Amino acid sequence: MKLRQKNINQLASQELDVLIVGAGINGAVSAAALASSGARVGLIDAQDFSSFTSQQSSNLIWGGIKYLETYEIGLVNDLCKSRNELLRSFPSTVKEIRFLTTVSRGFRFHPMFMILGTWFYWLLGRGRTRIPRLLSTSKIKITEPLVNIDDSSGGIEYSDAFLHDNDARFVFNFVRDAMNKGCIAANYVKSVGARHENDRWITTVEDQVSGRKFDIRSKLLINAAGPFVDQHNAMTGVETEYQHVFSKGIHLIVPRLSREHRVLAFFADDGRLFFAIPMANRTCIGTTDTPVESPITQVTDEDREFVLSNINSRLDLETPLQAKDVFAERWGVRPLVIKKGQKSSGDFLQLSRKHEIETSAELKHISIFGGKLTDCLNVGEEIYEDVKRLGIDLDELPKRWYGEPEKSVRTQFFKHAHKLGVDEIIASDTGEMLSERLWRRYGEHALPMLESIEKDATMADTLIEGSGIRRCEIDYLAEYEMIVKLEDYLRRRSKFELLVSQDTLRQSKGLFEVCEKLFGEEAQAKYDEYFNRSDQELQEQAGNL
Repeated sequence: MKLRQKNINQLASQELDVLIVGAGINGAVSAAALASSGARVGLIDAQDFSSFTSQQSSNLIWGGIKYLETYEIGLVNDLCKSRNELLRSFPSTVKEIRFLTTVSRGFRFHPMFMILGTWFYWLLGRGRTRIPRLLSTSKIKITEPLVNIDDSSGGIEYSDAFLHDNDARFVFNFVRDAMNKGCIAANYVKSVGARHENDRWITTVEDQVSGRKFDIRSKLLINAAGPFVDQHNAMTGVETEYQHVFSKGIHLIVPRLSREHRVLAFFADDGRLFFAIPMANRTCIGTTDTPVESPITQVTDEDREFVLSNINSRLDLETPLQAKDVFAERWGVRPLVIKKGQKSSGDFLQLSRKHEIETSAELKHISIFGGKLTDCLNVGEEIYEDVKRLGIDLDELPKRWYGEPEKSVRTQFFKHAHKLGVDEIIASDTGEMLSERLWRRYGEHALPMLESIEKDATMADTLIEGSGIRRCEIDYLAEYEMIVKLEDYLRRRSKFELLVSQDTLRQSKGLFEVCEKLFGEEAQAKYDEYFNRSDQELQEQAGNL
């Protein structure tokens, strides 16, 4: 919390080159790119970092194979290039994973046609992943006995990528990298209006923790507020060519369905791809694609029924999944880009998932519409070019403005970990080593954690049962990751909230100790706040069942 308060004081007292409103993936990568090129950057979000759309994805980094059906070959080509670059630059975080897709009899495409499509997809991906293969129904059953092949005419297997950790953690690491390079970032700081005066933007903000209001001055303003871009533009009087429409997507987290580490992909009843994705010791199933008017959504009875009925009909489960089997739910909206005046009726699933960046040279204002996790590096580099064109003095963007630390740092870390025996400690029931976990999540910031283990071996002990988190991590989390609420840690800095039930969390002896480390004298209040919120959500869900 000290770092957050320090940053808020700096935001209030310094004039910035650029202020970015919104710390989802678009805001985070924009901040990282601009800070890497020497800009004085501020980054704020009304809630926690990555607390809206960017925390509700399928955790997939994929080249957009489904967009081949709408002939968006250029988009798929760009997404494949982006996926490959993320695989190369974040080898501990972004991993290749196999997808097994079954095709029903009478489906609009024959399996032979689809295997040609996946080969074309593989070529667009420059052969970076394992080759596709066509599967007969008998081969599907051998490969994945869980799949129901009664109505299948065959299947295909191909590769894409996924996030080893959750999406919100991936986004936060861009925020942290931006701060390492001088960005002044603060969560729970809400923009309540901005005006352009004397060639400067004056953005009035409110600290959602203290209630304090103050102004932030900047030469340029970037609206990266995700689904709320249109709302913020209206509030600041900025006219744009583009706007958003919204598609709601939900996922249900259930017990692990398959022992195999692969994504099971099907074509759902509405015709879109539907996934069962491994998530540690659970499975994430979804998603829906429902037009909605507002970015504020919730999971409905119809959503649950759609997801559960689709997965039950496509897998041979001993006992069909029911609502009581759901550990957690994820829901959010995809902000889809259309031109103002363009009709969004018709086939909603055919709307493009491209991002658009709209710039006003006169106002020195940029709006970012749409966006995907896979496409994030392109957004960062485009923002750099646009900010430079708008007259902000920037250094040349470094080639390595993103990615894991250099090989020499990694070598140093694992050499020290081996010396301490940390590379022999199992971090979780997935069989991952503690050293791998620490490196993947914290990079060079994990080096002091090894030093703390060297001084006190108990720092390698598990703090929360079944979570993998060790005592050596908590001091770093408390000092550097600006955790304001317990939910920030359990849901976004980690994915623990998605993997265990609320009852298990309540019974955890280590959880309150985490609260004490994170919040000090406020530990009990933060603990109660979290579980009171959870109780209310559970009551609302029960009322919908």
